[in-house]
Amino acid sequence: MRFFTGLHQPSDARHFDGAFVSVNRLRDRKAPMQVGDWIMDSGAFTEISRHGRYRHDVSTYAAEIRRWANNGSGRLLAAAAQDYMCEPFIVRITGLSVLEHQRLTIERFDELRAEDTSGVYILPVLQGFEPVDYFRHLHAYGNRLAPGAWVGVGSVCKRNGAPEQVAAVLMAIKAERPDLLLHGFGLKTTALAHPFVRSMLHSADSMAWSFAARKQGRNANDWREAVRWTDAIAQRPIQHMLDLGGNP
Repeated sequence: MRFFTGLHQPSDARHFDGAFVSVNRLRDRKAPMQVGDWIMDSGAFTEISRHGRYRHDVSTYAAEIRRWANNGSGRLLAAAAQDYMCEPFIVRITGLSVLEHQRLTIERFDELRAEDTSGVYILPVLQGFEPVDYFRHLHAYGNRLAPGAWVGVGSVCKRNGAPEQVAAVLMAIKAERPDLLLHGFGLKTTALAHPFVRSMLHSADSMAWSFAARKQGRNANDWREAVRWTDAIAQRPIQHMLDLGGNP
């Protein structure tokens, strides 16, 4: 599993081999960003949880992807599609259903793929809440998800205290499409420490370091806190892949 550290400040990306930076932190930035490999986040959680919608259309987001694809340093490996999360509190904010959020997620993915993004990979996002929702969303994507595609798994970050729920979602996806390379959005220590969760993920991102620092009375914006936390995640023992029956 490759880990991408979520960052408040784009200027801190230079300290990490893999960074995860929200487009909302980049919109007003004029200077280039010193960075290695990185993923651009669409800012979905902020947009939907605070505003109930995306304040910027797909074309505007595509323009930011183009701009940062030519940043001058590092490799923008992917830009996450503008998905709609499906946690119950998010669905209440929009007043829509899980099915409608899934439909909107695919619509925005299609629109973004039709834009010029300077060849940057658009990371599709599977959405739902119960495992069966993700199964249904897989089928709705159809042949959009090529064999071996790198795919984000949304609406799991609020279930980090129950890693077995995260594992159940990942298993539902892998049972149908074992070929997919799954990315876990916003996972925290509890989920990342779970061997079965880690075994099913190709990559993940997190800003849990910031929460941990704040909870322990330290600076939640200090990149050195992020380095310490990221190193601790990287040093966890490598787990052997488990089959879908749960056997070693």
